[in-house]
Amino acid sequence: MKIHEYQAKEILKKFNVPIQDGIAIKSLSKFDAAIAELQKRGLNQYVVKSQIHAGGRGKGKIYNPKNRTELIQDGGVKFTTSVEKAKEYATRMLGNLLVTHQTGAEGKIVKTLFIAEGLDYKKELYLGILLDRNVSKNVIMASTEGGVEIEKVAAETPEKIIKEWVEPGVGLRPFQARKVAFGLGLEGAAFKSFTNFISLLYKAYEQTDASMLEINPLIITNDDRIVALDAKMNFDDNALFRHPEIVAYRDIDEEDPLEVEASKYNLNYIKLDGNVGCMVNGAGLAMATMDIIKLAGGEPANFLDVGGGANKETVKNGFKIILSDKNVKAILINIFGGIVRCDRVAQGVIDAVKEMEVNVPIVIRLEGTNAIEAGELLQKSSLNFEVAMTLKEAAEKVTAVLKK
Repeated sequence: MKIHEYQAKEILKKFNVPIQDGIAIKSLSKFDAAIAELQKRGLNQYVVKSQIHAGGRGKGKIYNPKNRTELIQDGGVKFTTSVEKAKEYATRMLGNLLVTHQTGAEGKIVKTLFIAEGLDYKKELYLGILLDRNVSKNVIMASTEGGVEIEKVAAETPEKIIKEWVEPGVGLRPFQARKVAFGLGLEGAAFKSFTNFISLLYKAYEQTDASMLEINPLIITNDDRIVALDAKMNFDDNALFRHPEIVAYRDIDEEDPLEVEASKYNLNYIKLDGNVGCMVNGAGLAMATMDIIKLAGGEPANFLDVGGGANKETVKNGFKIILSDKNVKAILINIFGGIVRCDRVAQGVIDAVKEMEVNVPIVIRLEGTNAIEAGELLQKSSLNFEVAMTLKEAAEKVTAVLKK
């Protein structure tokens, strides 16, 4: 699960991580009160920050959502020392379309703004924590190239990325915090501030079951304080039951509508750009199915894992989600009957297709428990299924029907 910058900063603040102060608003009617509160805190320069689940906001462009060719403003993050200018920026951002390199051309509507303190600083750094699945350890990544996407740094100047792995059950040790600080070339007050900062940050990462915590940029202020100017946090969905306070941060408006709908039925769905809808049980089999569709010359339209208990209702809901994508021109059902019996899946497919009147070609490959009985059910049905024995054959058949 992803959350907004202002929400991530609320969490970090609870762990005493130094952050850029600010107030989130969802309406321009709240702007004056937010500014008044910031002024009470002694602030006199401001940053108006669009809140969407995508990076590149500062370099993005704001468009009129009703006329996407009408450019309203360059940048979804704006600094100013003027309250009047800050309100002008807020007016241009809120309710309009922000397009960045991560949103794609469709962009995202800005529904929340973070009115933050403007900080003077002398250096930008990068700091991130995530799980390195190759070694099953959390890794701290740091770089002197703050404000730049870490992917770009990795591609162009990989030697500028510092990595420090943390042993599970041991946690971040003080010498590791110092090692990263030395690697960044810090000294004096900035060095001490950084080692304290990274210790608090790692504690926040672990105790919230985060899967990724990125501070970009991390700044060194003019008085040598280390402060999180930005904050991005993702969380392990499997651990959210332990964190209802984090679940409350979920912003469904920022998620794909079909993925939200699929989650209501406990289906694991991710929309893709192709035209072959996939219904599979098991994440590994789903990945293999998409790969072989590509090898056969097709383009998968989605990842859909219906789980181990595929039945009539599961299949029906799967069809509903897949067919909500207007790009889908054919469906490939690939089920391995281990826990679930293939004949039950076959009957579920038959019943669901009859009820829903599915009007795109369907290729079915069922293997495992009662696969023979499943084949007989499909053949005896009055429905026009393409039945395949192997995954390769299934992929070839589904790409072939698209050419008819």
